[in-house]
Amino acid sequence: MNAAEPVWLVTGFEPFDGESVNPSWEVAQALHGAPMAGGRVLARQLPCRFGAARDAMVDLLAEWRPLCVLALGQAGGRTDFSLERIAINLDDARIADNAGAQPIDQPVVPGGPAAYFATLPIKAMVSGLRAAGLPASVSHSAGIFVCNHVFYALMHGLRGQPQVRAGFMHLPLLPAQASRHPGQACMPLPLMIEGVRQALRIAASHQGADLDWSAGQIA
Repeated sequence: MNAAEPVWLVTGFEPFDGESVNPSWEVAQALHGAPMAGGRVLARQLPCRFGAARDAMVDLLAEWRPLCVLALGQAGGRTDFSLERIAINLDDARIADNAGAQPIDQPVVPGGPAAYFATLPIKAMVSGLRAAGLPASVSHSAGIFVCNHVFYALMHGLRGQPQVRAGFMHLPLLPAQASRHPGQACMPLPLMIEGVRQALRIAASHQGADLDWSAGQIA
């Protein structure tokens, strides 16, 4: 990676919860080195461990000073490219992480704000993906496991740096994963790679305020 080139940081996670693969890392590493808006994609894997994942993200921001950051994560049950809108300062794990930790009702950053919003143009990204025939939506909950933990750490680490746009996208399971979980939605890896590539391109080309349409849902 040329240090003079703008860095588009894309992160994925190691497998967790007994899985042998994580689509977020499969997509991220497939995009590593891809040209993007005068720069290149830098892919890095994060541990699925509370604390360690947060610290790894903070270190990446300090080392690479990226122009844009898109963190990726796996979410069984999701059916599309889910652009997350908000990260909350809460860890409340349903299962243990890869180190056996299972924090309950703990802050990601003690004393930090209750929440941060993504600074990527997520509505423009959703609209562009849909226009390309790819399923996408705005999500208002990144969960309270390591994905939200990293999303919050990312936005907290970039506070006061409005020139760096950042956010989080959840991906469905891969077909091989879904085959072991009857009824779960899945998406082929090539489609995931293309969708994330398109999302990054949309983020690069969209300037100014995000699109103005309602992403509200009736529960």
